Amino acid sequence: MKKLSIALWLCGAATASSLHFHESAFVAAKDGKPEGWATWSARPETAPRVFVDPLHHRTDAGSLAISGNSNAAEHGGWERRVAGVESGAWYRFVAYYKAEAVPFESWQVVARLDWRTSGNARVGEPDYVYRASRQGAWTKVSLDTQAPAKADSVMLQLYLSNAPQATVWWDDISIDQIPDPGPRSVTIASVNLRPANTHSAAESVRQFLAAVDATVSGKTDIILLPEGITVVGTGKKYPDVAETIPGPTTARLGELARQRKSYVAAGIYEREGVAIYNPAVLIDRAGNVAGKYRKVYLPREEVEGGLTPGSDYPVFRADFGTVGLMICYDVFFADPARALATKGAEVILMPIWGGDETLAKARAIENKVFLIASGYDHPTYIMDPAGERLSVAPKPGTTAIYTVDLNKRYLDRYLGDMHGRRMKELRLDVTPPLPGFDMPPPPRGSPQGK
Repeated sequence: MKKLSIALWLCGAATASSLHFHESAFVAAKDGKPEGWATWSARPETAPRVFVDPLHHRTDAGSLAISGNSNAAEHGGWERRVAGVESGAWYRFVAYYKAEAVPFESWQVVARLDWRTSGNARVGEPDYVYRASRQGAWTKVSLDTQAPAKADSVMLQLYLSNAPQATVWWDDISIDQIPDPGPRSVTIASVNLRPANTHSAAESVRQFLAAVDATVSGKTDIILLPEGITVVGTGKKYPDVAETIPGPTTARLGELARQRKSYVAAGIYEREGVAIYNPAVLIDRAGNVAGKYRKVYLPREEVEGGLTPGSDYPVFRADFGTVGLMICYDVFFADPARALATKGAEVILMPIWGGDETLAKARAIENKVFLIASGYDHPTYIMDPAGERLSVAPKPGTTAIYTVDLNKRYLDRYLGDMHGRRMKELRLDVTPPLPGFDMPPPPRGSPQGK
């Protein structure tokens, strides 16, 4: 029997209602569709085959199925309008799907929330449900989001796109009003300092710690120092200052973290066997090494200096959110920041020697993340997901400090939430060619074509 619950109840004396909708155990009516559900495609020629399948289900018999119907142009699926939305309130959408023969689920299996007015006109931009986790044979997708102004209903949209041999089944579909999460405040300090003529890693590190004492007062959640704090100003080479992690420098940074009850991040040099890496370390509030990232993109100068590149983009769960690290030359390439954002990073900490400021701004904007830089020949700043510098440390011996809100939504006026859209629209299946291979010959008359 079809299971459907829609509840609207008053909270005390408040006039606003609270929405709860959940549906499973789908049963086809005479027209082949469950009550309240419709089908959609942009054109009849691209319509998928949609049906209620009693054999594939997560809980009780009956799921919403979509088949690519051997049509490479297929795009569409199921829709249902749910009333009772409160303008400006927060909602949690959850659904489960099972996919068969879907080559790239990240963009071909789509759940969206399309907000509507009382007249069923679209208001704001649709929210893409991009968070996913495997749960056995089924995948759970979820999103916490805020209804736009003037919304009084929402169209739940479950689609399959351009997957001709695929079938996807949807089940256990729900949307609930949730409490406003309020701000998630994180105070960040990024230090601008370039020690000189220190002649030792220990002295350079001491000067950084002294700069924190002199310029950072009050509670902070993150303190960021630049790249290579154990080599800058020493006159030494990378092998001279490389150490283990944990090691003497992480112990000193750990003491700072314990004293300040703050996370601390900085770039040092690591020796492991015969390899020497350029990593950034993240120290937790208790002074322990929470993680490290080994710089993936090494410039020629570092390769010639004997460094080995890293091969992964890890993210780390802090008590306030998810943090990623990237270092200096990484900013010249799109994939480090993109990989960190894809893994859930909300804040990217970037110790940097020097790098392109325009590209740094692009990394924040294109991934809709906070980007924090601490540099020598690159400015020291705290940047928001819109690419705006919230605080800048203008000269050596100063610190950029700002309290950001990780729950603040950064919506494009015309495109909506581009963080969520990119997670669902990114086409990693269209792989670029190897650089330099199979390129057409240069034209005659060019320097290369002579």
